[in-house]
Amino acid sequence: MPYDDLHPALRYHIANTLGWAELRPTQLEAIGPILGGEDVLLLAPTAEGKTEAAIFPVLSRVAASGWRGVSVLYVCPLKALLNNIEPRLQRYASFAGLRAAVWHGDVGAPARRRILSDPPELLLTTPESLEAIMISTRVDHRALLGQVRVVVVDELHAFAGDDRGWHLLFLLSRLERLGGRRLQRVGLSATVGNPASLLSWLSVGRGETVVGAAQPVPDGEVTVDFVGSISNAVTVLARLFRGERRLIFADSRTRVEEITAGLRAAGIRTFVSHASLSVDERRQAESAFAEEPDCAIVATSTLELGLDVGDLDRVIQVGAPPSVASFLQRMGRSGRRANTKRNLLFLATTDHELLASLAITTLWRQGFVDAVEPPAMPYHIYAQQIMALVLQEGGIAHPDLEAWIGGIGAIQATIGTAVLRHMLEHNVLVEAEGVIGLGATGEREFGRRHFSDLVAAFSTPLVLAVQHGATELGTVHPASLTSRVDSSAPILLLAGRSWTVTAIDWRRRVLAVIPATGDGRSRWLGGGRPMPVSICAAAERIVAGMAPSCTVSLRASRRLVEIRDELSFIDGKSLPVVRARNGNTTVWLFGGGLASASVARALSLAAYRIVGWDDLSVTVISCSAELLTLALRAISLREAYPMLPEEIRSGLKFGLCLPEDLAREVLKVRTMVTEAVADRISRYMRCISSAV
Repeated sequence: MPYDDLHPALRYHIANTLGWAELRPTQLEAIGPILGGEDVLLLAPTAEGKTEAAIFPVLSRVAASGWRGVSVLYVCPLKALLNNIEPRLQRYASFAGLRAAVWHGDVGAPARRRILSDPPELLLTTPESLEAIMISTRVDHRALLGQVRVVVVDELHAFAGDDRGWHLLFLLSRLERLGGRRLQRVGLSATVGNPASLLSWLSVGRGETVVGAAQPVPDGEVTVDFVGSISNAVTVLARLFRGERRLIFADSRTRVEEITAGLRAAGIRTFVSHASLSVDERRQAESAFAEEPDCAIVATSTLELGLDVGDLDRVIQVGAPPSVASFLQRMGRSGRRANTKRNLLFLATTDHELLASLAITTLWRQGFVDAVEPPAMPYHIYAQQIMALVLQEGGIAHPDLEAWIGGIGAIQATIGTAVLRHMLEHNVLVEAEGVIGLGATGEREFGRRHFSDLVAAFSTPLVLAVQHGATELGTVHPASLTSRVDSSAPILLLAGRSWTVTAIDWRRRVLAVIPATGDGRSRWLGGGRPMPVSICAAAERIVAGMAPSCTVSLRASRRLVEIRDELSFIDGKSLPVVRARNGNTTVWLFGGGLASASVARALSLAAYRIVGWDDLSVTVISCSAELLTLALRAISLREAYPMLPEEIRSGLKFGLCLPEDLAREVLKVRTMVTEAVADRISRYMRCISSAV
């Protein structure tokens, strides 16, 4: 029986202190491989006990082996998540006579001094704080971290999908070099579609055991409603679910604030959580929300991960989340009490959101879960790591680079050499007597605030914040800036309106905009981050007649009928090329924003004038449908990638450390969706004349 292999003290407290009659199947299944020192990926829905599945056998290893000092690192993507989980892990550690403590940017100097003087066996931290420890001149990182043997990575999918994941892998490589031993790596994740490859990535090819189900049973109550505007959404929210605790997600800070203000004006006890709020304000809101039975909390994705905000009655999404996995995370915040079900209500404010909501729920019912793919070519993170190593070691010998950061397998030796040469040539680094140090350019660009810029990798997708005056409207992908080729000032559609871009600050990743006039674009054009091809393809099938796999309100059903009538040429198999009465022609790709941006770029290079593009379509000025089909057939897949402005190099963090052609290649490869483009332009093309 696996349970009998746990440390006796833990077994005693699980049964007598926690009062658990037995462990869950995933928790039992994890005991053997973790006690055996294997690298493990634990998969389970939210609130199904992944933390215990990992920590009980890990603590058993520590107690049975008599390890002292920081032996286990527990890494989370959010400080709030660390704060939330610390009391629980402290309690579990005490069962085996061990200790746990948290270290991140909000932890004060006295607490840090206590950790340094008497290190706990379990240290909870973030990659950024771990990097800060490694490069600090005030912390003896060898004394503190030299005994680490196990690393538990919570919410692994949140790391692996962006550059924070590569940053973490480099840090683990450095820790292995520091301690002279292989680290056991245990990843926790709620929903991924490619668990084996994700474990292989975490363990750098040493992956051994996946525990749990990658595709949970699609259980829950999901309803999609169409409300048409944010103000209407607020009206519905103010009337529904009175007397219940509800969590409302909205995917921009502007929406969150607008919804919050509307609900408070309607007399609803409402709290708010997003990244622009102070730590204290977020913490107060989360604490109050967990204690009050009749209230609402309105949040961006900050509350999507495993933060405990108490027992929820309802989860509501205004708009649509970016992926099926995100939807599952959000719905998983509900249904935690006995005799309750997970639930989520979509309130779509646009046709775009309605189709996305219906598509996401349909994919979920079909058992689809997004694959998590680490971004390609992390050469700028490699450059960051060279600089961090220089600070960590007080200078690094060229031959030692491979031993410290060459073990993750993502950096080709020739390209790594080219990056180092570029950094030396541009005085980011200097080399004297075979020892590499930080140069004047490196000091100037990254030396601010005790090198705090070096601590964090670029941790969010490549998007730009859009601001009208002091108001943040949302975010867009940089490829949106080339949606028109006949105008020097790009025009965006966001928050239901068209906006002319007046200024771009690549370093701050901010676009300044003013209202556009006379744009006349299709209301199909969406804004924000590009929708993935999986969701767009499902939306296409729904427009073509497939029944949605959820409860659909009467309003949403009526609007879907109207959409199907307006797009009656969509059959889910062919590629409609539709010429409107004004002479403009639209190709309905349903391939996602990056596929549309790629096609738009290819057509613009062939001298076609682009009106605009979105997740579903590309529109060309004054072109016959027959001529456009020939142009689509002629697209070279090698050139099928979005057009990005030249200034984008300064928007790639640490991009100045790369040769310009390499920086461009990184950005190009990361935005290419060749398979989606190939699928669409290889379809049978139908030329259609529209009466509109």
